[in-house]
Amino acid sequence: MRKTLVDLKPGQSAAIAKIIATDSLRQRLYDLGLTPGTQVELIKFAPFGDPLEIRLRNYQLTLRVSEANFVIIEEPIHA
Repeated sequence: MRKTLVDLKPGQSAAIAKIIATDSLRQRLYDLGLTPGTQVELIKFAPFGDPLEIRLRNYQLTLRVSEANFVIIEEPIHA
């Protein structure tokens, strides 16, 4: 079963395996720095579960859960 950014728990890290979105959304996610091989850490989910905040490339990024579901990750590193 494929895991996405949404499957991480706060404090967990993982490397991005691939982006499975359509062309325009895939390009937007690439432009934000979400490229294969990039290490990401889930910081937190908003109080109602959407959006989520991640750390990558020395900055923090907030994504909607609907967008984060297109980011396939490798096996998470447990914090």
